[in-house]
Amino acid sequence: MNNRRRIVGKVTSNKMTKTVVVEIVRKFRHPLYKKVVYASKRVKAHDEIGCQVGDEVQIVESAPLSREKRWVVESVIKREVRTADAGVDAVASADIPTEAKPEE
Repeated sequence: MNNRRRIVGKVTSNKMTKTVVVEIVRKFRHPLYKKVVYASKRVKAHDEIGCQVGDEVQIVESAPLSREKRWVVESVIKREVRTADAGVDAVASADIPTEAKPEE
């Protein structure tokens, strides 16, 4: 095992070719006020696996691959199972007219 940093995050976007945006959420207690604070950071990572939005992935530090890519997706920890909403079909069918009126 090497000394590269490994971080777990959630994929928020996969619209680029072989690149995903991973959001890393960090939870810590504020040193003075003792309140729990959530800090998030979004990084671009190289993706050869084919991750989907919502997947929980482990990313590993790498040499710069492009101007903004410094991370590589190492493994998918948990796949996101996405199903279509039942309400979407109902709304789509309501927009389509059932009978076309002949124009005069």
